[in-house]
Amino acid sequence: MGEPTGQLSGLRVLELGSLIAGPFATRLLADMGARVIKVEPPGGDPLRNWGLVTEDGSLWSMVQSRNKESVVIDLRTPEGQRLVRKLSGTVDILVENFRPGRLESWNLDPTVLREENPRLIVVRISGFGQNGPYRDRPGYGSTGEAMGGLRFITGFEDRPPLKVGVSLGDAVAALYATIGALAALHRREVTGEGETVDVALYESVFSLLESILPEYGYAGPIRQRRGNALLGSAPSNVYPTGDDRWITIGANGDSIFRRFCAAIDRPELADDPRFADNQSRRANVAELDRLIESWTRRHELRELWEILVRAEVPAAPVYSIADVVADPQYQAREMILRLVGPQGVGELLVPGVVPKFVEAPSSVRWLGRDAGADTATVLRDLGLDETELERLASSSIVDLGGSARSMAGTAGTME
Repeated sequence: MGEPTGQLSGLRVLELGSLIAGPFATRLLADMGARVIKVEPPGGDPLRNWGLVTEDGSLWSMVQSRNKESVVIDLRTPEGQRLVRKLSGTVDILVENFRPGRLESWNLDPTVLREENPRLIVVRISGFGQNGPYRDRPGYGSTGEAMGGLRFITGFEDRPPLKVGVSLGDAVAALYATIGALAALHRREVTGEGETVDVALYESVFSLLESILPEYGYAGPIRQRRGNALLGSAPSNVYPTGDDRWITIGANGDSIFRRFCAAIDRPELADDPRFADNQSRRANVAELDRLIESWTRRHELRELWEILVRAEVPAAPVYSIADVVADPQYQAREMILRLVGPQGVGELLVPGVVPKFVEAPSSVRWLGRDAGADTATVLRDLGLDETELERLASSSIVDLGGSARSMAGTAGTME
């Protein structure tokens, strides 16, 4: 198969996680060129049965496991644990997102693993971190979003707390896990030593809360749900259009607001004492939003956007996924890829890679394979012969399973 190219070419990563946060972090590393070996339990990662599941598997799993090699090992068995310890000795980074204590119960804790590989970096993602009174409690992205303070401030004040439309808590934790892994790699270059990176979902979400904590500590206010309005400045909101769409407008700087007023043919509003500066606009935001909405409702979305772009006012349509796919900016930046999926699925639309690199770009080389597609290859690289492989397979400790899905398919922008 050969080593991938990219910023992290030559880096080897072992993934022991399942579902979202851990596998998302390793997906990012794989996109940037790391060789990622994904260890799945018998039957595969539960994500294989999430979302829209075709006869060839979950479409979400195909994206989440892209660029990874799949190995099926039963970690509940001593021989499975022995194989993973051996694999850990061949990699730079191990990523796991089990409940704290699970690795230790399998004799796979970082101290044991570093006996064979002192330079190993172990990234641990969990609901509440590796210590503290909540350490042993189960935690998902939803619990992280709730206890991290995000859901309390999301939605409208007269309605229950609202979730974001994706697993944001898991995604943010995955980003911190990736950052932590790369920081630990830098430290290892200096010291030659491995590191343990401890990422808690609730802390990852909590870190996003901007000024909410210092404001509470200083003056005691508890931030409430305010819908789509930006609390610190105005106007910044989502407004309805004449063709039943939505547009977000951020005309909250004084000079921008003056340009905005001219663009909507209400230049006198810029000198109105109610709206002359940001604090005045905040105090009268409900009235200001009503004025803006009365203008947006008289125009279709595309016309509104063109008017505001010409006036250099930050604004954008609220996109559905169909709008995203059709947009020329997404196409120009190669964020909508067409890749060949399993034979029964055919061509799939797949999100492109972030961030972009100029000299050694990231890439999507293949979509997620069948569970166990690479077990034999990876274990042969560890020195196991065919007799040993067959013995392990017959004991259900490993799965030499499905053939690799097609690696055909070249990243490309939409036509």
